[in-house]
Amino acid sequence: MSNLTSVIKSIQDVMRQDSGLDGDAQRISQLTWLLFLKVFDALEDELELTRDHYASPIPDAMRWRNWAANAEGITGEELIDFVDNQLFATLKSLPGDARRNPRGYVVRGVFEDAYNYMKSGHLLRQIITKLNAIDFNRQSERHQFNDLYEKILKDLQSAGNAGEFYTPRAVTQFMVDMVNPRLGEVVLDPATGTGGFLVCAIEHLRKQVHNTEQEALLQNSIRGVEKKQLPHMLCVTNLMLHGVEVPSQITHGNTLARPLRDHTAADRVDVVLTNPPFGGVEEPGIEQGYPADVRTKETADLFLVLIKHILKNNGRAALVLPDGTLFGEGVKTRIKEQLLNECNLHTIVRLPNGVFAPYTGIKTNLLFFTKGTPTQDVWYYEHPYPPGVKNYNKTKPIRIEEFDAEKAWWGTEADGFAARVENERAWKVSLHQIKAANYNLDQKNPHAVDVVSHDPAHLLADYQRLLTEAQALRDQLREILAKSLASA
Repeated sequence: MSNLTSVIKSIQDVMRQDSGLDGDAQRISQLTWLLFLKVFDALEDELELTRDHYASPIPDAMRWRNWAANAEGITGEELIDFVDNQLFATLKSLPGDARRNPRGYVVRGVFEDAYNYMKSGHLLRQIITKLNAIDFNRQSERHQFNDLYEKILKDLQSAGNAGEFYTPRAVTQFMVDMVNPRLGEVVLDPATGTGGFLVCAIEHLRKQVHNTEQEALLQNSIRGVEKKQLPHMLCVTNLMLHGVEVPSQITHGNTLARPLRDHTAADRVDVVLTNPPFGGVEEPGIEQGYPADVRTKETADLFLVLIKHILKNNGRAALVLPDGTLFGEGVKTRIKEQLLNECNLHTIVRLPNGVFAPYTGIKTNLLFFTKGTPTQDVWYYEHPYPPGVKNYNKTKPIRIEEFDAEKAWWGTEADGFAARVENERAWKVSLHQIKAANYNLDQKNPHAVDVVSHDPAHLLADYQRLLTEAQALRDQLREILAKSLASA
């Protein structure tokens, strides 16, 4: 592991010398497309040995082995000219689609919005030579690189890429464990980011694989969509490193741009695991693809409508949502009412502040529901800080072991979670109570002692909640005033 770490560190040091690379996000983007081609070439080595008459979707001159693998190959201005005017142009225009040429489709999708930022061909050649020291055909090195890949993702977080929040591994692992995907079920993340949920799902499903037919079933059961180019590229590379030969069902686009009515029965899935972007607003017109009573430009709300719709009957979902969705009114109320009528929202795990630090202080929740049966009761579980911890941060993130108490308490949906009992962290709220509260899901822990907090993150979160409530009240007053004027 130390050797691989030193290789990547030395590559980053070289990149800092190039005048074309401005900041961590561009350096990571540059490193990622190079890594993708290197990983892709290594996987092709295996396929040429195991598949008769394997043909690469990439023209020979553009394959990593034929322009990058030779340390004495082209460099300087000739290399930059080749990359800018031949390599990228070719990869961006590869023919085929997800069915007839899936590997070409994957490569073209990865490079669709990718760029070569480097200006020095000599520095680029140095980086390529260093990457060639990594042998992805060695299983031990590939396994080690999976851990190093996590470091690259953390570097991306530090770069503050477009304000996105990357879900801590412990949270994704817990959500997958509780939803428990089974081999043969289709798993979707409609806002994949870098693929954390899908990787956890793959690892969970692979424990159920015992032969080649079951492995093929796993390979075809993973789906995802990512709007932005860099996370999409990272996701595809991530899945390839985790054994997905052709991640052709990981598409580059905006899930919400497709009108809800266009998602037919054939598009429905068994499991949805996701952390949809929250706090964002969709571009004008996106909301027109959704029913009039739930139209909104707020991204997280539209995703909740979509997820409810795209699940099969008895399909299961787990997603991350902010407090604002729980207590929000107006359109949010109608969305929650429909969710409770059409799905069994059986559990909400309330996370403490700092889980997504330093990217946001907004409090978040994990919602678990099953489609097809109306909600009767919602169970809440307030996740505590571990002993001695007052807040999470980059060096002390939330850990999977902290969820052991929830797992022991969880029980099974088949018997209506009959084994669950209330305690200082867990409580149950009936649908009647939630209706009486105008579908406010921000139900406080009745066993907790009120404590005045002076933590800045807590105060900021409370301010944000009060601001959201005030804005909702303002909107209600405007509606009432407009109706009064219309009837006058």
